[in-house]
Amino acid sequence: MNGLVMAAQLILGLSILVTLHELGHFMAARAFGIRVEKFFLFFDAWGFKFFSFKKGETEYGVGWLPLGGYVKIAGMIDESMDKEALKKPPQPWEFRSKPAWQRLIVMLGGVIMNFILGVVIFSFITLHYEKQYLPPEAIDNGIYAYDLGKSVGFKTGDKIVKINGKKVERFKDIATPVNLMGSVVTVERNGNEVNIVIPDTFYKTLHKAKSLFIEPDNFVFTIDSVLPGSNAEKAGLRKGDKILSAQNSPVATFGDFKEITRHNKGKTMNITVLRGDDTIAQTIDVDSFGLVGFVASTPPYKRAKYNVVQGFEYGWKDGISILTANIKGLGRIFSGEVKASESLQGPIGIANIYGGTWIWPKFWYLTGMISFILAFMNLLPIPALDGGHVMFLTWEAVTRRKLSDKFMERAQTVGMIILIGIMLFAVFNDFLNYIF
Repeated sequence: MNGLVMAAQLILGLSILVTLHELGHFMAARAFGIRVEKFFLFFDAWGFKFFSFKKGETEYGVGWLPLGGYVKIAGMIDESMDKEALKKPPQPWEFRSKPAWQRLIVMLGGVIMNFILGVVIFSFITLHYEKQYLPPEAIDNGIYAYDLGKSVGFKTGDKIVKINGKKVERFKDIATPVNLMGSVVTVERNGNEVNIVIPDTFYKTLHKAKSLFIEPDNFVFTIDSVLPGSNAEKAGLRKGDKILSAQNSPVATFGDFKEITRHNKGKTMNITVLRGDDTIAQTIDVDSFGLVGFVASTPPYKRAKYNVVQGFEYGWKDGISILTANIKGLGRIFSGEVKASESLQGPIGIANIYGGTWIWPKFWYLTGMISFILAFMNLLPIPALDGGHVMFLTWEAVTRRKLSDKFMERAQTVGMIILIGIMLFAVFNDFLNYIF
C-alpha cells in the first residue's frame, strides 16, 4: 500500500509539473502564431499511448512513459528528430521562420511557467497551511541547542539576530538549504553578539544524522494531551502532568526532555512526574524515533500572521533560496566536493521522498521544490534541454548568424545521449540505494 501511495504522489506531482511546463511552451508558441502539432503528458515512445484526441491543429494525449512530456512545435528540431518536415521550404507558421527573439521566448516559456508555479505553490502553503510564522525576537528565552547545534557553536539560550548580516524575519529561515550550505549566524549571548559559522558541508552532516539542530524548545511545559495507545498512555501519563526528570537528569524545558528521549531510542526510561502535589516515579518506553506519544503544552511565543502580500513575498524568497542551493550543489558536484551518487535522485528516489503516507502540505512543498529544480535544470546549456536551445538562440541573436539544421540535428542527438546517460545513472543509483 505504501508503494502505491508513493507512486501515486510521484505521478500526480510529475503530471502537474510537466503539464504546466509544456503549457508554457505551448502558450508562447501560439502567441506568436506558431503551430503546435502535439501536446503530450508523458512520452508516447514507439507510438504507444493511453489516449489522444485532436482539436484544431494539435493532438493532445497521454503517453505511457512517465519521464516527462513534450510539445511538438512545427519547424523545430526537437526530441522527435522529424527530419522530413525540415526538408520542406519554411512556412510562416513554423518555429524556424520566426525571429530569434520570439523563438527564445518560446524556449523560455516552460522554465518561466515552472518558476511561477513554484512561487504560487509556496505562497499557497504559506497562506493556507502555515498561516503564521515565528519571529526570532518572540523567542524571548532563546533557542534550545541540540547536539548538532552545539557542534557548530550554538548554546541553549542564544537569541537569533542575523544571518549573513541580514535581520532574520522568520525562525524557520535559519534551516533553509542555502543557509545550511554555509552561512554566518549572529546570536545574542549574555548581552553580546556572537558570530557562529555554519560550515558549507553542514547540510550533509544534518542529512546523514537525521537529528535535531536548533529549535524554539527552550520553554517550561506540561503534558497537553496523550495519544491513544501510545507508550505515554501505557505508562499512565495524563494531561497536566509535569515531567521533572528523565534517566536521572533534570528536565527544565521541553528541549531537555526531547534530547533525553533521542539519546534513549528503543529503551525504557525512568521518569519523575509531578501530578498536582504528588511526585510519582514511573518508567516509559521510547520508540525507535525517540518519541513517547504525548503532545506538549503550547509554547509561550507570540506568532505573527501572514498577509497576502507576505505570502507571495515569501513564496518568491523561498524559491530563490532553493534555486541558490541547487546552483551551489551542482557546483560542488562538478568540483568533486560532493559525489553525484549522493545528490542525484531518479523516480524511485523521488517517490521515496514523497513517502508512503499522503500528507498534503508535504506533497505540495515537494512539488513546489521540484518545480524550482526543474526550472533550473532545464536552463542548463545541454542540447535537447531548453537551456541548450536558449544557448544556440542567444548565439544567433548576438552574431546574427543562424546555425545550420545539420548542426542542430547533431547537437540534439548529442544532447539526447547525455540526458539518457544521466537518466540511466539516476535510475541505477536508485536501485543501489533503495532496492538492493
